[in-house]
Amino acid sequence: MQEWIEILLRAVLLFGLVLGAVRLMGKRQPSRMTAFQFVNYIVIAIITAFLVLNLIDTAFGIIALIVWVGLPIALDYLSIKSKLVHDMVHGKETILIKQGKIMEENLMQTRLTGEDLLRALRVKNAFNVADVEFALMETTGDINVMLKSDKKPVTSHDLGRKVAPQTEPQTVVLDGNIMDEPLANMGLNRGWLKSQLESKGISLDNVFIAQIDTVGDLYIDTFDDAMQLPMPKVKELVYTNLEKIHADLLSYSQDTLDPEAKAMYMENAQKVESLKKKLEPYLMH
Repeated sequence: MQEWIEILLRAVLLFGLVLGAVRLMGKRQPSRMTAFQFVNYIVIAIITAFLVLNLIDTAFGIIALIVWVGLPIALDYLSIKSKLVHDMVHGKETILIKQGKIMEENLMQTRLTGEDLLRALRVKNAFNVADVEFALMETTGDINVMLKSDKKPVTSHDLGRKVAPQTEPQTVVLDGNIMDEPLANMGLNRGWLKSQLESKGISLDNVFIAQIDTVGDLYIDTFDDAMQLPMPKVKELVYTNLEKIHADLLSYSQDTLDPEAKAMYMENAQKVESLKKKLEPYLMH
């Protein structure tokens, strides 16, 4: 067998083997790996490269590969069962700022300079150290920051206001192609989508991306960046219609001379007003 054919076969076989091994070892992003995990992947890559080029004995290489794949899987399993093993393998988090005070000893332990800390805080949108209550270095090297209470953005929970729950937007058009499954998930069809596009004067082949959010607003991005599109206002229209209905019922109650009709209009106006107040957090925020 020619040498290049042998290398090709080795590469294909080892590609499948390493792909399966990496999947077994779990989904990890390079930026979220610990130092041990990063080194482990590097060693697996080196062993695989040596095996492909036949620079080491195949049997010895396979054994080494099994060890460097099997042991991390075993350690990950033990880490789940034992906090001691987890800390030994992955290390512990390091507190960098506590109660607004920088922990200089911990900075030295993590080999961070003051400039490194300031840069990491800026990445988290904390440009003033005085605004930081707590900062922690994770075992992956990421630095997470908790701002002081008076520096945190105000949320609807802080204001005691209810807001509508959000779900994942459904992409119904991608690169000019209609996506039938997301449309069906929203209880819609191609006819509805085409009528929406026609009402906005947009052809399907000019749509790059179209998405539908929780309340049914249709967002459209076109290939023609110069085209100006109206912003979707489904929620605002619903609220406006409720206000109009409420005003009409009040008007009818004032215009009629029939006591029973007047009472009916007033009762329904109160119901619409109550409904409007309940829906206001969902429609206007």
